Amino acid sequence: MAEEKIKTEEKKKQKDINTMSKKELGKTNTETKKENKTPQASDNKEKPEEKKEEKKKTEAPKLEKKDLAIAKSLGLHASKKHCMYICDFIKGKNIDKAISDLQSVINMKQAIPFKGEIPHRKGKMMSGRYPVKACTLFIPILRGLKGNVIVNQLDSEKTIIKTASASWASRPMRKGNVEGKRTNVVLTAEESNPKQTKENKK
Repeated sequence: MAEEKIKTEEKKKQKDINTMSKKELGKTNTETKKENKTPQASDNKEKPEEKKEEKKKTEAPKLEKKDLAIAKSLGLHASKKHCMYICDFIKGKNIDKAISDLQSVINMKQAIPFKGEIPHRKGKMMSGRYPVKACTLFIPILRGLKGNVIVNQLDSEKTIIKTASASWASRPMRKGNVEGKRTNVVLTAEESNPKQTKENKK
């Protein structure tokens, strides 16, 4: 009986040793897996940093200051005659002043000087009209010109509409072989120098 007890105790000890060895092997395997995973995680962390550096490198270049600002409108649905007189009315003015003057024309408070057998209007003109439709089309062009002035790093307070021209565009045919009204408008703005304005006045 004593021998059988000793054998059973030895068997239990061997089982305990085997279980302990299996647990130790499992721990070592998990540690090796963790070690293998850690460098991958570090690689993944490095990748977004590299992407951020690439984004910083591909930033937009700084814009240089320009002397001119241009705004165009091709195929404007307005009369060429009206556009020509509006261009003469706008030329030499500040952009904000030109927009406010055109808005007063739309409100019938100020007339644009015209030539020909046209009724006389109040003010410093002999004859004039209120081309409301053409003025409403000119205001967005002037706003676009103001935006180009800001982009080109010009002083918006000193800028003046230097040139304003209107020319025929491709005109569509209507009923009775009549051509429709289409005009191309080009506006340019520059910074005004006080010396140049004095010389022009002289």
